[in-house]
Amino acid sequence: MNTLVLDFQEMEKTQLLHVGGKGLNLGELSKIQGIQVPEGFCVTTVGYQKAIDQNETYHVLLNRLAMLKAEDRDHIGEISRKIRQIIMEAEIPSDVVKAVAHYLSRFGGEHAYAVRSSATAEDLPHASFAGQQDTYLNIIGKDAILQHISKCWASLFTERAVIYRMQNGFDHRQVYLSVIVQRMVFPQASGILFTADPITCSRKLLSIDAGFGLGEALVSGLVSADCYKVREEEIVEKRIATKKLAIYARKEGGTETQQIDPDQQQTQTLTEQQILELARIGRQIEAYFGQPQDIEWCLADDTFYIVQSRPITTLYPIPEANDQENHVYLSVGHQQMMTDPIKPLGLSFYLLITPAPMRKAGGRLFVDVAPSLATPVGRETLLNTLGSDPLITGALMTIIERDFIKLLPNDQTAPILGRSNTDMLAQFENDPTIVSELIKRSQTSVEELKQNIQAKSGPDLFDFILEDIQELKRILFDPQSSAVFMAAINATSWINENMNEWLGEKNAADALSQSVPNNITSEMGLALLGVADVIRPYPEVIDYLQHVKDDNFLDELVKFDGGQETHDAIYAFLNKYGMRCAGEIDITNTRWSEKPITLVPLILSNIKSFEPDAGNRKFEQGRRVALEKEQELLERLQQLPDGEQKAKETKRMIDLIRNFIGYREYPKYGKINRYFVYKQALLKEAEQLVQAGVIHEKEDVYYLTFEELHEVVRTNKLDYPIISKRKDEYKLYEKLTPPRVITSDGEIITGEYKRENLPAEAIAGLPVSSGVIEGRARVILNMENADLEDGDILVTSFTDPGWTPLFVSIKGLITEVGGVMTHGAVIAREYGLPAVVGVENATKRIKDGQRIRVHGTEGYIEIL
Repeated sequence: MNTLVLDFQEMEKTQLLHVGGKGLNLGELSKIQGIQVPEGFCVTTVGYQKAIDQNETYHVLLNRLAMLKAEDRDHIGEISRKIRQIIMEAEIPSDVVKAVAHYLSRFGGEHAYAVRSSATAEDLPHASFAGQQDTYLNIIGKDAILQHISKCWASLFTERAVIYRMQNGFDHRQVYLSVIVQRMVFPQASGILFTADPITCSRKLLSIDAGFGLGEALVSGLVSADCYKVREEEIVEKRIATKKLAIYARKEGGTETQQIDPDQQQTQTLTEQQILELARIGRQIEAYFGQPQDIEWCLADDTFYIVQSRPITTLYPIPEANDQENHVYLSVGHQQMMTDPIKPLGLSFYLLITPAPMRKAGGRLFVDVAPSLATPVGRETLLNTLGSDPLITGALMTIIERDFIKLLPNDQTAPILGRSNTDMLAQFENDPTIVSELIKRSQTSVEELKQNIQAKSGPDLFDFILEDIQELKRILFDPQSSAVFMAAINATSWINENMNEWLGEKNAADALSQSVPNNITSEMGLALLGVADVIRPYPEVIDYLQHVKDDNFLDELVKFDGGQETHDAIYAFLNKYGMRCAGEIDITNTRWSEKPITLVPLILSNIKSFEPDAGNRKFEQGRRVALEKEQELLERLQQLPDGEQKAKETKRMIDLIRNFIGYREYPKYGKINRYFVYKQALLKEAEQLVQAGVIHEKEDVYYLTFEELHEVVRTNKLDYPIISKRKDEYKLYEKLTPPRVITSDGEIITGEYKRENLPAEAIAGLPVSSGVIEGRARVILNMENADLEDGDILVTSFTDPGWTPLFVSIKGLITEVGGVMTHGAVIAREYGLPAVVGVENATKRIKDGQRIRVHGTEGYIEIL
């Protein structure tokens, strides 16, 4: 197609590359029955290309720009300015001028027009690019319109547009600009309408911003707008702003800012009737596009004109349900300490193993708790289970108060969960050999799997894995295994409650949990200190490790003095822990064995920050702290009335904690071990598919579900575009922040920490490991970029077991998600690190390098 100009009515859905996102949406809007869109046309990207394609300097500069990174601000500014100048000076091709003149004469050339940019990478479902290019209003006459077409073309290379494209991974050489020329409407009022509430994300709540004059005043942030909210054709909220300024069109062209009369400043911009009419128009447009819309509107002569509509790209997707009932979804990632999106293969493994009713949304899993909220017993159980996370329980209380889920009578057949923790603990046999038995059983089972899977390939492999998952579930949900760590968790609660009541001591169990036996995860952190001990005496090896770039560094090691010892020590570590990594619940994430270089910075940091044998000393010191705490508590209890009995009960509970809390980490380790065996076998199949030309690279299989991959291996056929589509979706999901609680209306409901006695500027969170510590905040979002010094405080979004090697070098921990019994909290207590978790937006509110104080006992942070 080489059409230079298209009328809105002539556009088709397939013409994104010619009319850009904004143009395409206007073309669609103008086809909706009963929606008023000011008439206009689009100068297609063909015109833009014709104007500059022959200019060699333009292409040279464009290639230079493509080599830069978003950080090179000075160079970006200089090259962008030169490109804009070339575009402004380029002559508009004569056939473009002729086509524009023809359309203007059709619409009436003496009218005023808005001239707007419409880039091919704009108003897309996954990147809005809103406000990146320029718009010019009230332009009169052909020459002025042509001049502003050039200005729009040049605005493709404003500094902000260039940097935005870099940050979103768009190639400047692949992005073109078309220009919309649209009849000007001179509105008494204008604004923006969101068909889903941009604050809470509720799809049922429609939000309207309205002000006097042209909408530019609102978009540019010059004035505050009235805000109206409509739910199911009823106005549920109105905020009337003081509107001091408005932008109006000038007779001779262009616009000006005017003061609004003082007596009109507090007036409501739209009448009730107009608000409801606009809401109906919004719902009609949303229904046409099939997703929530961000709509620009203006009101002139009592008629609403729509000048733009684009998808709202920031809403969190609603977990899919097949009915019209109300549902309440809790984020699984917040329970599992991994809030990143999971690739399709990872999601399907999780779903094969979990017994809970799960739903997918935004590349994450959510569990539907509506059935539990529907009965009194269900509610009580749910709130008790989640009691350690006030942000989730607060959100659930809001949902209960609103009566969002109707209460049914208790199910007579449901088990009544009446046994108290104390009863369960009284019956529990305090025998540490139970733990060694459970661990041995799990290890034997993994060894058998490694043997048996070797003979399997093709479709047989998939049947074998499905069968083995039954064995994994048997081990994972073994009642004896759960009873062991539940006994320790309940004993922890018992100690904390009773020591607080009897001795006025908070979180006493934290000190008692230090350096317990059989904690596979905390042992891993200490084992990496042991690796550092092996390497420390060999300067040549240390120097080599400081400069390695790729993963075959292990083979090169043997050339150096101490190289063989280093090689063996790292291999021994990988043998035991190499199946772990950050975000390990996603089977597709790269394991340490697959990328051992991930561990090198951690090992070097351990060499630098610690003396020899630090691992054993750290463990011993923790054990001493725990034993001293135990003695001190027992002695103080003896002094109380009924002291003998209290001390005896307490001693039993302390033994339960010390014998069994370490095992809390083992079932997951066993599961991740199995995952790695499955993964290696599946990647062999993926290599076959690459050789057969079915997929391009073996990692492509991560974007298929287990069932789909089974089918591809069986048939050797794949519709490849599905892989590209899912890779794009995954990139979009990475930008989303998953909510803790979301309803089937898409509304994100948040709880809050209720604390009256905190210092004024304190940042509140959940206290999970006692103590107060001051130090330098290190905000780290990706474990591979960890550059820690002894005494730093780690601030991150979440920590799962794969982060544990960092815990040996830090003095305190702050995370955005987590609870009292999540992995990070258990390990923090065991290492004696003050920790506060569940801190909303911690990685944004605390800046890297700031001095901070962590109050692990009270659960807050101060910036010093």
